[in-house]
Amino acid sequence: MKKISCIFIVDDDPITVFGIKKMLNSATSCDDIQIFQNGLEAFHAIKDRQAKGMNMPEVIFLDINMPIMDGWDFLDELISLDIKKQIIINLITSSIDPLDYEKWNTFKDKCPHPLKFKNKPIFKIETNDLVCMDVAS
Repeated sequence: MKKISCIFIVDDDPITVFGIKKMLNSATSCDDIQIFQNGLEAFHAIKDRQAKGMNMPEVIFLDINMPIMDGWDFLDELISLDIKKQIIINLITSSIDPLDYEKWNTFKDKCPHPLKFKNKPIFKIETNDLVCMDVAS
């Protein structure tokens, strides 16, 4: 089981948050799981950690549709930060709009962090949701 220092769950749905936390318990060991109900709270937490020299989250589970600051706006702001270490970002959505998938593809090209797309409901957290897999071509 991989040990992860910090995970952010950014989602306004308490059932999804509960499910992700339960699945994480069987997939990884992490003593610092932070929960945020919108992207603005999570963005401020990342900026605060960066300013204080604290560990950045290694993994973020990020809902696309949230109040105040949605997942897309959060990604725009995150990309603007100079974060040296890669953060694995799992975009999670219940949206069936193909435009969201296209937008994810656009963000993948400009985001310095590995960006994955997962549909809700999430039934299992896989190892590749928590680590960056290097595949030789």
